[in-house]
Amino acid sequence: MSAAAGRPGATPADSRPRDPQTRGLADQDLERDPASQDPEHYLRERYAGARGRSALLPLYYACKPLLPRRVQLTARRRYARRQSSRTFPRWPVEPVLVQMRERELLAALRDNDEDRLPLVNLWPRGHRFAFVLTHDVEGPKGIDLIEPVLEIERRHGFVSCWNFVAEDYQIPAGLFEHLRSAGCEVGLHGITHDGKLFQSRARFEADLPRIHARMRDWQVCGFRSPATHRRAEWMHELGCLYDSSFPDTDPFEPQSGGCCSILPFMLGDVVELPITLVQDHTLLEILRQTTPELWVLKSEWVIEHHGLINLITHPDYLDSPRRLELYDRFLGFLAGTRGGWHALPQEVARWWQARAQLRCERTQTGAVIVGDHGEILGDRDGEASVAWASAADGELLIEI
Repeated sequence: MSAAAGRPGATPADSRPRDPQTRGLADQDLERDPASQDPEHYLRERYAGARGRSALLPLYYACKPLLPRRVQLTARRRYARRQSSRTFPRWPVEPVLVQMRERELLAALRDNDEDRLPLVNLWPRGHRFAFVLTHDVEGPKGIDLIEPVLEIERRHGFVSCWNFVAEDYQIPAGLFEHLRSAGCEVGLHGITHDGKLFQSRARFEADLPRIHARMRDWQVCGFRSPATHRRAEWMHELGCLYDSSFPDTDPFEPQSGGCCSILPFMLGDVVELPITLVQDHTLLEILRQTTPELWVLKSEWVIEHHGLINLITHPDYLDSPRRLELYDRFLGFLAGTRGGWHALPQEVARWWQARAQLRCERTQTGAVIVGDHGEILGDRDGEASVAWASAADGELLIEI
């Protein structure tokens, strides 16, 4: 499917990925605020200040069960236009960290008077980008609809991660084994889906032992917070290999904002895998899209900048032939791309940990990868490979 195919109907705002060179609030901040030149300012959502977690979140979750679903959706649809037009983080593309990295590499080329600069490639085995498929199961309806989603993924040769809430519903005996035998991964989606995990330090500390115990019992290494609630300064305590609760940019969720990154990053010793596509519930229910075009357009931008495509869908909402067909079409797009590494989230997280220990060293004939103990790994010897940064007419080029 081409990016031009299947134009959706009108959306609450112009939802096509914007020109990443468009100047915005983040660009202005980079020029006047030294703190904003630190990637951590964005990765940890420090730019949000006191508004990072709205004081209205507890009220929202207290009122939500009292409102009919139709009323909830109507209110969220009306608010979506305002949300999608926010100036920072911009949606659906916030390029501030992409631009920052490009500026740093261009500066390194100038400062070293180099035509080309060797880098450890972002992805293993010479891949240009990576993509993962993840599913959050919200309730018994979602469990009943797992198999149709699995069948679509099988047809495309893909596997996925399935995240379950521990105490909100009964998980059938043998389900985890069934998913793992299909090549999939299982993750923890919180103890309950009540939106209170990060509401207070006391609640977080009360839930931590149960989170740790459930991850041990289930033999899982990945976590996604219910409703993608998060506090960057607490995530390292979850005791997991990776978390995937931070969107790169998402104005529609109760905790809006995002880490502005399309690459994994570290929160202590936890790898954060940012969610880089709009969630299916937002796409289908709030924006009322009938094609996967928004996913495709954003994916094309992520691919162009060698990032991670990380999609959340919920089997609970892929509940009709039309919606399953939309998901099928998007997987068809991914299957037609070239140079992508399709992996499970745990594989991406382990790679990112390993990559952090590597560096490039120049040789007379090029460059080699050097390990954390100084051992020479060579180029394309195993997982890691050398990429080359260069400049043409002031634009950064990456050769893989």
